Amino acid sequence: MAGGADSCFLGFDFSTQQLKVIAVDGNLEVIVQSSVQFDSELPEFRTRGGVHIHDDKLTVTSPALMFVKALDVLLEKMRNAGFDFSRVKAISGSGQQHGSVFWRKGARQTLNHLDPQKHLHLQLQECFALQDCPVWMDSSTSDQCQFLEAAVGGAQRLADITGSRAYEVRLTPKTPEISQYLHSSKISLISSFASSLFLGDYAPIDFSDGSGMNLMDIFERRWSQVCLDAAAPQLAERLGDLTPSAAVLGCVSLYYTERFGFAPSCKVVAFTGDNPGSLAGMRLQEGDLAVSLGTSDTVFLWIRDPRPSTEGHIFCNPVDCGAYMALICFKNGSFPRERIRDECAGGSWERFSAALRSTPMGNHGNLGMYFDVMEITPPAAGVHRFNVSWFEQDVEIRALLEGQFLAKRVHAEKLGYKIRDECSAVVMLSDDEACLQVLSDVFNAPVYTIDVTDSACLGCAYRALHALEAETGASFTETLRNAPEPQLAVRPTPGAQEVQTHTLPSLSILHK
Repeated sequence: MAGGADSCFLGFDFSTQQLKVIAVDGNLEVIVQSSVQFDSELPEFRTRGGVHIHDDKLTVTSPALMFVKALDVLLEKMRNAGFDFSRVKAISGSGQQHGSVFWRKGARQTLNHLDPQKHLHLQLQECFALQDCPVWMDSSTSDQCQFLEAAVGGAQRLADITGSRAYEVRLTPKTPEISQYLHSSKISLISSFASSLFLGDYAPIDFSDGSGMNLMDIFERRWSQVCLDAAAPQLAERLGDLTPSAAVLGCVSLYYTERFGFAPSCKVVAFTGDNPGSLAGMRLQEGDLAVSLGTSDTVFLWIRDPRPSTEGHIFCNPVDCGAYMALICFKNGSFPRERIRDECAGGSWERFSAALRSTPMGNHGNLGMYFDVMEITPPAAGVHRFNVSWFEQDVEIRALLEGQFLAKRVHAEKLGYKIRDECSAVVMLSDDEACLQVLSDVFNAPVYTIDVTDSACLGCAYRALHALEAETGASFTETLRNAPEPQLAVRPTPGAQEVQTHTLPSLSILHK
């Protein structure tokens, strides 16, 4: 194991509402967790939920300097708590995907000559061509998305090149920002911006986060010239080269060795996006699928032979350079579940679970899809019950949950996921056995649960360790052989495959 038991590895996550860090030791035990909440701990930036929502309700940004000051505060918290930075052998991290930072000309010189006697945010406050970063919530570039799709031959053609149809990632300026764009020397993603802070130099964008930009050929692992030409002038020189996600970019800047006591040999491993970081933290392997249940539900897939679609995203895999990860997000997650719980189970999750146990797998063919808000995948709204106008309460509860999980399977298979007996589904944010049994039956696969909080942070701490071990040829799985194992929760009910074989074709009609 790289560095031994006395070593430790840091994983950072520059997320929407906070900056988080996890330290793991050489035995893969979590030894430190800390965070800085943007709204409450950095009130001078006046964010709500970590962002500024502008008057048009479409433009959503975060101050670039807020991320820098959060790092100042976080590292000082750790130092004041007695953390020994000299033990850190490598660091990596993640950032909220689809956000961008525009560096001003001359910023590189400042990064190269940071003064360890001064806070980072005081030294970098003049380094940004745009003071506010467009983030993933920004939806002000619909016209540019349509133009990009048309320029390359349509939405499916763009997906075939970049892994998804055009999504709103602002790397090109709106009209009032043209002068700022022309004065920018470098455009970073939030992830590569964060690694630049540690490296003391502009850091490259990694393959995995770069593949979420609609600019990268995910199969060639290079920028797509046709996409660059359609996006903005001189964009390639502002983006720079791409790098493998496991690349060691160099050692930490002298700023960190002199101010905080990092070892001069501490390595900076390429930072990636938060979703790829979570895939690493959940320790998925080939053939695995992970379901995260929340306000929005998310499906992560580890796949070898992707089939890009106009729905969902295909990214380069952050821990296996020959594989891919797919991500599908569903807006209608917990809100429909909570509404049906209130209407059909008297607001009781226990009653909700009892209804699942009392109704049969397949629900006697009673299917329903529940879109309380306009869905992403597919673009639909309203309640859709198959063949009838209403269900009895217990039937409605199962119709809802089976419908949600069946939709996840339909779209996972569209993107290249193959159901196999030996595959596992890893479920986060739910330990309800009745709910897990429905998931297991729908996918006809065993379901494992894993106790992971801050999975992106943890995954990046793992990635930092793996980058050092990869130099000896170790795979990510081999590096994590001593990490806590997921726990088997349930296995599919006998006959599940036959039931789903009859159910899936009916559901697929709505999801075409």
